[in-house]
Amino acid sequence: MMFDNAPACDSYLDHLAEYLDGELTESECTALKQHLADCPPCLDEYQRDAIMKALIRRSCQCEEAPAALRKQIMQRISVQVTTVQIHRVD
Repeated sequence: MMFDNAPACDSYLDHLAEYLDGELTESECTALKQHLADCPPCLDEYQRDAIMKALIRRSCQCEEAPAALRKQIMQRISVQVTTVQIHRVD
């Protein structure tokens, strides 16, 4: 688990965005929630991030990414499949 033996709050703070996006495992969520319950400074940071994410989502609802940006993103995440044919020479 990514939070085991975390020396301070840094490990938790580094994963707030993943937590807000629902990208952590159940056990990681549990550990982060417990830390937030026990650490007011981290809870404040979490609340700021959650508010910022909500504001951005609300203000960008009608916006569509430019076609060039969408194309660039799709090129970066596209999977290239290569087919190799082997012909035996007898």
